[in-house]
Amino acid sequence: MLFGLFALASSGGGADTISASHLLVGSYTQGKSKGIYLYRFDESAGHIFPMPLVVAKAENPSWLTLSTDQRYVYAVDENGPGQRDVVGRVTCFGIDRSGRLRQISQVKSLGDEPTYASLSIDGKYLFVANYSVHADPGSTLAIIPVGKAGVLQPVTQIKTQRASQVDPERQMSPHIHSAVSSPDGRFLFTPDLGADKVYVYRYDPIANAEQPLTAAPVPFIELPPGSGPRHLVFSKDGKHAYLTLEMAGSIVVFDYGDGQLHQVQMLAMAPEGVKGTEGGGAIHLSPDGRLLYATNRGSFNELLAYRVDPASGRLTPTARRSTEGREPREFTFDATGRYLLVANQFSNTIVVIARDPETGHLGKVVQSFAFDSPSYLQFLKD
Repeated sequence: MLFGLFALASSGGGADTISASHLLVGSYTQGKSKGIYLYRFDESAGHIFPMPLVVAKAENPSWLTLSTDQRYVYAVDENGPGQRDVVGRVTCFGIDRSGRLRQISQVKSLGDEPTYASLSIDGKYLFVANYSVHADPGSTLAIIPVGKAGVLQPVTQIKTQRASQVDPERQMSPHIHSAVSSPDGRFLFTPDLGADKVYVYRYDPIANAEQPLTAAPVPFIELPPGSGPRHLVFSKDGKHAYLTLEMAGSIVVFDYGDGQLHQVQMLAMAPEGVKGTEGGGAIHLSPDGRLLYATNRGSFNELLAYRVDPASGRLTPTARRSTEGREPREFTFDATGRYLLVANQFSNTIVVIARDPETGHLGKVVQSFAFDSPSYLQFLKD
């Protein structure tokens, strides 16, 4: 157990012991935010406590990756041209039993605007997507070895691909947006918004520890021209996968097996007959895997819910609701499944929405918590 129970002063002057989770918040730091924040979250009321327990200073720690033992958190520092720090970096923080964050190591990501990171299934490597807003030098996938005690080693392998150039504003160069391992860890999938493809790599560190990735037998999955693939998530049983297409505002459903994705369904995210700017974004399964949720940003700023067919993996739309803010960058569920939290980047709020764990229905706003430019939400387990 990393954290225990907390005694809080009650209105009657005594002390009430309540169960509290801990929430890490990553952010963009061009404004008031200073980096990574740690808050208490009251699972009984669905409230974030107003005062942070910890603030770890960092430059644009927009995506956080937690180690499986919760002893370390890896933050991509989404830096690039025009930022205070023009160099993309990755930083490892140690987490002690009190929740204090202590910087352990930092390395350059060898690319601009690192926007996503994930750990290999064995915890030996960090896969970092350098999105790179500008065409020069363009996007790269960086492979960073993770040593003992969370110490990051310099990048040992770089992968990059060609852009589709369908959209003259957004696709003149590759833009790798995420890096997701297959459930068994043998393959890595990298959706590339600039290429309209999901690239596939075989992961084999035994064959080559310095360059553990090689092209898979089927090296990519092609998506519609100008669709802009963003984030991918696998089903609980590992037989299916779900992908958001940012520019098209769609969700793609795949059957999965042995490093290969086979498309079986595609759903538009916007309401039928409604025009607007699309922005397919974050995508996650509910804690029990029975429902899938995704955000459509742009002019919609909505959360969409889908029922997952347990046999086929196909989706049935069940509901949509406003995120109660602009540019929902990411969202997550608390440990009870009773709340869904949304990081609304442009409206500077973290919104806590009530959720029925049985039906998946999203209800009222329980709290709208002021926070400057939130980008990522990660609960620590008690």
